[in-house]
Amino acid sequence: MKKALVIGVGPLNGLGGQLCKKIAQNNFEVFVAGRTLNSLNKVVENITQDGNKAKPIVVDTTDENQIKNMIKQVGSGLDFAIYNVGNNTPGKIIDMEPSYFKQSWETGCFGGFLFAKEVIKVFLKENTHGTLLFTGASASLRGKANFGAFNSSKGALRNLAQAIAKEYAENSIHVGHIIVDGGLAGERIKQRVSDFDERVKDGKLIDIDSVTDAYMYLYNQNKNAWTFELDIRTSKENW
Repeated sequence: MKKALVIGVGPLNGLGGQLCKKIAQNNFEVFVAGRTLNSLNKVVENITQDGNKAKPIVVDTTDENQIKNMIKQVGSGLDFAIYNVGNNTPGKIIDMEPSYFKQSWETGCFGGFLFAKEVIKVFLKENTHGTLLFTGASASLRGKANFGAFNSSKGALRNLAQAIAKEYAENSIHVGHIIVDGGLAGERIKQRVSDFDERVKDGKLIDIDSVTDAYMYLYNQNKNAWTFELDIRTSKENW
């Protein structure tokens, strides 16, 4: 059985949790990585109840030693890895503490570098020709007022992903970037807005299951017709 690693997993009904569930259903042992053990355990329990395999790993994506230890826990057989880290960090530039901006960049981009470095080392060592995907956002492509920190981190991550894709294509390692352009119909938005059900009914929130299908689509692509980037939005999104 091949192994998959998803870092940046929060609630079960978030993108990270649903990615783990979808990948496990496709005959992978999934390593579920994130900061909060309670959330990870809920995802793992849901997966194992369906008869599939999953294990939790608590990790800080900005800590090099923790990333290396995580890779050791996964062991051999890693074939699919996803960097799904990066919460929204709003604020006006003149009001931001330097530490706030730095933390946004470290989570959004630096952690992606640490993760990709160790994952690719495994792919090269085992000659697995694996797949490495990054989760992007609207901010990956454009700057927006009041979101300078978030724009900077996600834009940097996209450029990093593109560089890695070009650097390791000759090793048959598929690197991709998925832009989620808009709100996801998941737990975080549900807890934040009072009209969640109405937004879903009106088609204003992106369906998470359809997004996870896109990740599997990239994984299953033939190397003679690889896609680097997909952008996903609802038909109602103003873009």
